[in-house]
Amino acid sequence: VLFLHGGASTQFMQVPMNLLNEKEIAAYADTGVWSSKAIKEAKLFGNVDVVCTSKEAGYNFIPNDFAVPNDAKYFHITTNNTIYGTQWQKIPKVSIPMVADMSSDILSRQLDFNSFDLIYAGAQKNMGAAGVNLVVVNKNILGKVRRTIPTIMDYRNHIKEGSMLNTPPVFAVYVSMLTLRWLKNMGGVAAIEKVNNQKAELLYNEIDNNPLFTGTVAKDDRSKMNVCFGISDSEKEEKFLEFTKQHNIVGLKGHRVAGGFRASLYNSLPLSSVQVLVDVIKDFAKKFC
Repeated sequence: VLFLHGGASTQFMQVPMNLLNEKEIAAYADTGVWSSKAIKEAKLFGNVDVVCTSKEAGYNFIPNDFAVPNDAKYFHITTNNTIYGTQWQKIPKVSIPMVADMSSDILSRQLDFNSFDLIYAGAQKNMGAAGVNLVVVNKNILGKVRRTIPTIMDYRNHIKEGSMLNTPPVFAVYVSMLTLRWLKNMGGVAAIEKVNNQKAELLYNEIDNNPLFTGTVAKDDRSKMNVCFGISDSEKEEKFLEFTKQHNIVGLKGHRVAGGFRASLYNSLPLSSVQVLVDVIKDFAKKFC
């Protein structure tokens, strides 16, 4: 377990740098902006086989009909997609090393973490402050590339020095420690998963039953961290944002790439806050439907 500088974007290139030789293949699932950025970086170090993509559908679902080649060096997924609001609800079983970007849903739900050979996650969603990156790596998959890896980019050096190869981002690591203590006192991942499920169910139920609003992604693939939704009358979009602002709710505007609305339900957000949003949505529909 490593605490490294930089966000997940650094790992987009550090993963293939450590795992992929120039003429070898890495398999990637393309499920959103962040996975596409990871694919772009991996192509600098070797060959990339994009085994599945939902790009043509606006990334509104998680593909489930694909095959991962057994000769690929690893299979990379982004477990949660913040911009479009999709999430891998079932982690694929593969015969090659599994790599996952868990930046936006790390520690939000129980998973078989032993099924992964490398996990990376920027801390700023569920673990603490921006500036530190969690990397959990199986040492057995390292040391197999032929290239010379810069000292600071070689996972083996960070493992040897216990994340102290250079001065770590101490404040960000400290905040992560406080956040992990809070999570432990809450009852751990199992307890927070129950709360996260309640939050997501509460909001999605209102969206599905409200005549003005609609979900934007396949129901089976809905994220429990980032709820993306739209409004049936586009002329009411700005009016809804202004209405929520009047009720002290901010940050609902969707990402510029996806549009619509997005409510992020990360671990720190209490169920009561989601109830406030649901009540405001109901109130808006009564006034403007």
